[in-house]
Amino acid sequence: MNDARPAAIPSQDALRGPLEVWLTRRDQTLLEEVMAVWQESLARSAPDEAFLARLMEAASAAVPAGDATESDRQLGLALDLLEGATSQSDLLRRLLDGLAPLVERSALFILKQGLASLYAQRGFDGEASRRGGSVVPPPELEALLREGSAIRRPGPAYRALLGALGTLEASDLAILPLRHKRKTVALLLVDSGVRKVLDQPEQVRALVLATSALLAALASNRDEEHPAPAAPSAQTQVVPEPIEARPEAALDPRTRANAERLARVLVGDVELYFPAKVAQARTQGNLYGLLRDELERSRATFVERFGEEVELQHRIFTSTVIQQLCEGNARALGPAPWA
Repeated sequence: MNDARPAAIPSQDALRGPLEVWLTRRDQTLLEEVMAVWQESLARSAPDEAFLARLMEAASAAVPAGDATESDRQLGLALDLLEGATSQSDLLRRLLDGLAPLVERSALFILKQGLASLYAQRGFDGEASRRGGSVVPPPELEALLREGSAIRRPGPAYRALLGALGTLEASDLAILPLRHKRKTVALLLVDSGVRKVLDQPEQVRALVLATSALLAALASNRDEEHPAPAAPSAQTQVVPEPIEARPEAALDPRTRANAERLARVLVGDVELYFPAKVAQARTQGNLYGLLRDELERSRATFVERFGEEVELQHRIFTSTVIQQLCEGNARALGPAPWA
């Protein structure tokens, strides 16, 4: 057979060269056109001066220039106020005063043998229903006491503390521990009142940390000056040492524990509500002469619960009075008929 391949048909190799040249030139032309259109569009998308001006105005309105400065100034004033405290009780009052510009409402609770007792408050006037009451901590609050962390949400802990202050629940709050010797000795409750949020939660936390440090410093100074009499302090109101059992006492352990607990609560209330008289008694002696009615009323409550014989034999209430109110000095009690 003869080869019938037409001589006029070009080979593949002959076609490849011109086709590649044409495709390369076409790609280059398309790329140049795309780049030209992109550059033209980019120039048109640049913001004009009017838009930039509006953007700067919106940014300035989002963060007012004076807010941070005012917040820092209030924090500085509050820290200066704390540093001027002369006793632990004075320090706690200054803490509430320093918080006044930063929060709507605040309250301090002193911890005494498992109970949280209202010490002082700011902003709850006019609505407090059970001022000065003692609160049994719910589990949520007990977790805070153990761990030392803060609570930032409404719940059982907030409602329990609020029960000693009023009925208006706020939408934002913080419960923070005041620590001394690695123990929670007091609780600070702050909330937003009728406002939606707390404005300065971090400043509040800074003040609580500063107060905890100053509590330790004041306690150290007091120990160095012992036995000089001192003003009433939060330390004597915070978790007194347990009463030691007398060796000769034959009292059921559960009954003793309940009796000691009630005695600490009753005596703690006297200390909480009459700090000036307690301070005077520590300086001059004769606590019974200054607080006769209050002590007799508290002792009668104790005796009604546990009986006169228990108190006469074991002196639980009397020992608690001497320990908490007289700082262990029995002579400061004075001529109490049951001492």
